Amino acid sequence: MSRNPAVLVVGSLHHDIMVEADHLPRVDETAVGRRWYPKFGGKGGNQAVAAGAAGATARLYGAVGKDGFGAFLLEALDRGQVDRRYVRELDGVGSGMSVAIQDQAGDYAATIVSGANLRLDPAGLDDHALWQDVQVVLLQNEIPEEVNLAAARAARKRSVRVILNAAPARALPVELRGLVDVLVVNAVEAEMSGAAQVTDLSSALSAAVQLAQEYRAVIVTAGASGLALSAPGTDPVTLPARKVKVSSTHGAGDCFTGTLAAALALGQPLVEACATASDAAARHVAGEVAA
Repeated sequence: MSRNPAVLVVGSLHHDIMVEADHLPRVDETAVGRRWYPKFGGKGGNQAVAAGAAGATARLYGAVGKDGFGAFLLEALDRGQVDRRYVRELDGVGSGMSVAIQDQAGDYAATIVSGANLRLDPAGLDDHALWQDVQVVLLQNEIPEEVNLAAARAARKRSVRVILNAAPARALPVELRGLVDVLVVNAVEAEMSGAAQVTDLSSALSAAVQLAQEYRAVIVTAGASGLALSAPGTDPVTLPARKVKVSSTHGAGDCFTGTLAAALALGQPLVEACATASDAAARHVAGEVAA
């Protein structure tokens, strides 16, 4: 084990514009919001910050445009103490961004515009220094498939564990599925990946077992119900979520996945790492500050 275990996140950065409203608008409805504010986001960025907060060295391979949104994102990475030496600033393309609307219950819906995230260069993943002390590489589906595949191949050559948060859901090539050590999906993503409908912990467990026919280990998160895990060498298990008062669910999945990656990098067994990550997500949803 490295003295300074690192999580390498290969992923997206988005400047989120958050809008608060009484309810999410329906089709053709113009809803009236209460306020808006900018927020650091993108699954890659969020997960890197979460991994660092959980005690691992967090390193990000990503891209932003040379614009105001990009400057905002880089400053946020610095505040989160994420190693951003491998985040490229690109000419001629805007930074990734999103607009997210959050209702009074804390639920939200969002639309992303990927921008510079689609310009990530797979060739840069061959840099030897990028992989220094890396124990886990963390991927998501907000970047091009060829970048994820290049990262997974590079990780396999170095015996580095690969976590894929398959969000948003999309068809994945057979080679990438074979390189993933841990698949993390929520209920909707599990269904879109071919599992039966997930409505509770029992059906989440069934979905995890079903998807584990194609992946080494599968975690299906089921929101406030908890999560289900199917992994080699252990019986499938469910972990109920800690009940908390909801402040906001926005970013909870990224908090879970980034914390999971850090826990695994720091040597926790998979079931224990799931419990650690679930507790961090609960604190996030409740608006609590981690100790």
